[in-house]
Amino acid sequence: MSEQFGNRKVNRVYREGMHEGKSPDFPVSYEDLRDAAHDAMDDTARAYIHGGAGAEETFRKEQDFSEWRIVPRMLQGVADRDLTIEVLGQEIDYPAMVTPLGVQSLVHDDAELATAAACDELNVPFILSSLSSTSMEEVADELGDTPKWFQFYWSSDEDIARSFLNRAEDAGYDAIVVTVDAPTLGWRERLIERGYYPFLDGEGVANYFSDPEFRSQLDDPPEEDPQAAVDHFLDIFGDSSLTWDDLEFVFENTDLPVLIKGVLHPEDARLAVEHGADGVGVSTHGGRQVDGSITAIEALPDIVDEVGDEATITFDSGIRRGSDMYKALALGADACLIGRPFIYGLALGGQAGVHHVLENLIADFDLTMGLAGRDSVSEVNRNSLRHEDDL
Repeated sequence: MSEQFGNRKVNRVYREGMHEGKSPDFPVSYEDLRDAAHDAMDDTARAYIHGGAGAEETFRKEQDFSEWRIVPRMLQGVADRDLTIEVLGQEIDYPAMVTPLGVQSLVHDDAELATAAACDELNVPFILSSLSSTSMEEVADELGDTPKWFQFYWSSDEDIARSFLNRAEDAGYDAIVVTVDAPTLGWRERLIERGYYPFLDGEGVANYFSDPEFRSQLDDPPEEDPQAAVDHFLDIFGDSSLTWDDLEFVFENTDLPVLIKGVLHPEDARLAVEHGADGVGVSTHGGRQVDGSITAIEALPDIVDEVGDEATITFDSGIRRGSDMYKALALGADACLIGRPFIYGLALGGQAGVHHVLENLIADFDLTMGLAGRDSVSEVNRNSLRHEDDL
């Protein structure tokens, strides 16, 4: 965890590496972390985790935040910095959350339980994917009182969709994240070339195989006939026919706050709010759905201008360092969702690896905020930045 160094919180790795001459157990830079994790993964796991859609133009571009530049202010009295934020009515310690990323068993045997344990240590909120390798109930138990949201992939079978919403609420999740940008998976060449889709092997379907409604629709339980269960999962996974009016189904079946994730157009953000959403998630799905699309950081300012005063705004896709977090928050996001960095930490060291990555990102953001002359997240605003066209 972060520790006091002088009057400022400084990350343990920072303190030990800078002042005590001790090298960390895992790489610090994102690029070194990624490369080491890729070496630790097999080809199929690497293709699933790393790959974007098509030629991966959006995937590559989404990591470039350089068109926005931080303008530091000096002598602002930033010794006691406040990193707390409020999202969907919850106060959380840092403006960082773990984004829903499925099939974590591809990179570590402990999968989502290791990620949840690291989040619990740091009190970083965890958003669990519908496509997890561990059931939502087990993950909720591991998280305890740590804030937790459930990401809802909308099944074409209403009874299964309803069951997922009910289970998430019963398990103690604090919000529902409806992912709307993936009713079907994008054109992912790395997977196609390998003839690989993890769900065909029964990976990432724990929430389905454990669901009472899903199981009731099978002739035999998944333990006895896994292939039939996989086939049924493929039949009911997504629904491309859904419209904004169908959101009524979600609100009828949960009392939890609802955030619509995968929005890139301000008119869609407006529609989300008009149809009852409490929040909007600006995201390209990690560049994994529409190749050549606008990036999340390009979309963020217009969406904030449209609904930022009416809804919680989360941001993901491309966060790699604390400066990226700072820029997204300055452009109006209320919280940043961390994706590939934490999964690379998981691949390298399980719980300890995830802890390392999250701790470093938070410390990097904390230092960036202080050096930019801001002593609370609430002071990180658009006046903190300049666009390259204005320089």
